[in-house]
Formats: sequence, structure tokens, C-alpha cells
Amino acid sequence: MSQVSDVSMQLLLNSDNPVDMFPHMQSFQEMMMYYECAMMEVETKLKVLNSEFALVHKRNPFESIKSRLKKPNSIMAKLRKKELDFTIENLESGLTDIAGVRVICSFLEDIYALSDMLSAQDDITVLEVKDYIRTPKRNGYRSLHLIVEVPIFLTNRKKYMKVEVQFRTIAMDFWASLDHKLKYKKDNLKHPEIVAQELKKCADTITAMDYKMQEIRQLLE
Repeated sequence: MSQVSDVSMQLLLNSDNPVDMFPHMQSFQEMMMYYECAMMEVETKLKVLNSEFALVHKRNPFESIKSRLKKPNSIMAKLRKKELDFTIENLESGLTDIAGVRVICSFLEDIYALSDMLSAQDDITVLEVKDYIRTPKRNGYRSLHLIVEVPIFLTNRKKYMKVEVQFRTIAMDFWASLDHKLKYKKDNLKHPEIVAQELKKCADTITAMDYKMQEIRQLLE
């Protein structure tokens, strides 16, 4: 696959609807459609599990589900960080989070139960697991990440695509959302380490609350 020229890429990144501007970007448009289809497949699987779990156990294992496709500028930035050229082959082989699904659960144990149920499906292949709940990032970030491969069925073939699935509690998602909003402000602070320490304390407090809420639920059951 030929590389996209620097001029075309700059126009691509600055456009609200960049793919439609360039006939030679047809392959990129097709690939993003494949990722979107894979994302929908995973989201549908999770919604089915949620419905069945609710029927059997009289409660839902997750509160909400969100999905997103990386934007072209984010894709380009990540390829550059990995020192990879902008090609369709590098998109598929070098990046695993172009398509993302985020599942927000009420309780910690529901995260692992739902993750196990999804992983057990015979058309899902789990390529990688990053457990930032049991081993949080240094800044306090907590979440369970799965990189899965799922088939999508096209008009004349079947294609396997990668999707990143993140599982979080409501509290974890609250912390991560605020940390993301503060990210650029932190970069301009004179003493960013102080803010980082406070955010880490908040993450630890939230984690303690997650475990306490799970204990309370177990008492009620």
C-alpha cells in the first residue's frame, strides 16, 4: 500500500470529513468502516450478555457502554510515536486501539465476570490483557483492558478485526474522565508533581470506595 503524501495528510488532518476529499483515501475509508463494524459486533455481544445476565440474576452487570473510533489525527500521532509510516498495513498490525468499546460497571466483580463471559465466546480471540485494576498505573489509573479480535462478515468474505475493550467501575470512569480533562492544564503547571500526588490520592480513595461498595452488596445478598 502506498504511503499518503505529507500534503494530503495535512489536508486530511485539518478536514472535518477528510476521507471524502481524496479518492486515493478509499482504502483508509474502507478500513475505518471495518473497525466500526467490529466495534458494533463487540458492543452487540456485550449487550446480549447484559440482557441474559439481567434475566438470570435480576440485575445488570454494567451500567452503560460507549464506543469510539480514533480520529485520523490521533491515528497519525500514534503511528509517528511508534515510528511507523501511514499505511493500511501499519494501521492493522501496529495499532490495537483504533476501535474502542468502554463498559462501565457498578461493581468490581462484575468487571471480571463480564470480561470472562466475553472472552469465552468461540468467535472472540483475546490477544492481550492489561489489568490496571490489580496493577494500577503510577498516576492511579485503573481499568481492565482487553485487546480482542472479532470477525466481521462482509458481502464476499470474513475479516478479523481488533477492538480494545475497557472495563471500569463508575468511580474509575469518573476519575479517568477528570484526569483527562486536567491533562493539558497539568502540563502548564509550575509544580505538576503536587497535582499528580493529589490525583493519585483521589484514585486510591475511589478504589477503597469500590471495594467497600462491593462488600456492602455482598452483605445485602
